[in-house]
Amino acid sequence: MPVERVKCPTCQREIDWSQSPFRPFCSERCRLIDLGAWLTEKHAIPGEPAADETVQGSEGPPDEPPRRPS
Repeated sequence: MPVERVKCPTCQREIDWSQSPFRPFCSERCRLIDLGAWLTEKHAIPGEPAADETVQGSEGPPDEPPRRPS
């Protein structure tokens, strides 16, 4: 069975897919660099913008729950 070699998405180093515990990354460091890029929004999945909650909530304060008689 041939060994599958892939490139780390962060540093482009070739790694043995079946032997890397951090796959598809070569190390925990590269994995954390990638995670940081997602958290700071350097990476993003294209799609429709999310609905702005301030536009939906601009009609006034939410209704208060009914009060019980004392």
